Amino acid sequence: MSDDQRPYAVLDIDATLSDTSRRIHYLERKPKDWDSFFAEAKNDAVLDEGLAVATTLAADHEIVYLTGRPERLRRDTLKWLKDNGFPDGTVYMRRNTDRRAGAQMKLDRLKRLSEERKVAVLVDDDIKVCAVAEKAGYTVMRADWGLDAETQPTLFEAQEKEGRT
Repeated sequence: MSDDQRPYAVLDIDATLSDTSRRIHYLERKPKDWDSFFAEAKNDAVLDEGLAVATTLAADHEIVYLTGRPERLRRDTLKWLKDNGFPDGTVYMRRNTDRRAGAQMKLDRLKRLSEERKVAVLVDDDIKVCAVAEKAGYTVMRADWGLDAETQPTLFEAQEKEGRT
């Protein structure tokens, strides 16, 4: 099957492919230190389960990385993916001024992607993102091997209430 016929496999990055646990403390402060939180993203460790899933899916899917990270982190994000052996793929990031909830931002992108070709699976750690994607008819693999937004209220708030990641 040619690359332009393979279905999409859409993967989140933070807490799905990358271990955000060493920088979450920046969001537990008041006020939150978003600049430091994002500046440290380039130093995240790889979540081995995430790399294995991405590598497996790349065999017969076109990889798309869909992250709530702001566009200003594109260069660091692309370098991190490459340096850590992730398969090639298109990276969609949040516009720097976009503050929509993560679930809404990602669902909008999934809809646009599905107009191009089939979205076979979404891999994401965020329970809200997974729930809205499933409700919209997408197949979801919940990335429960990373920092869990369900039990990590700081990350959940950042993703859903503040539209930051």
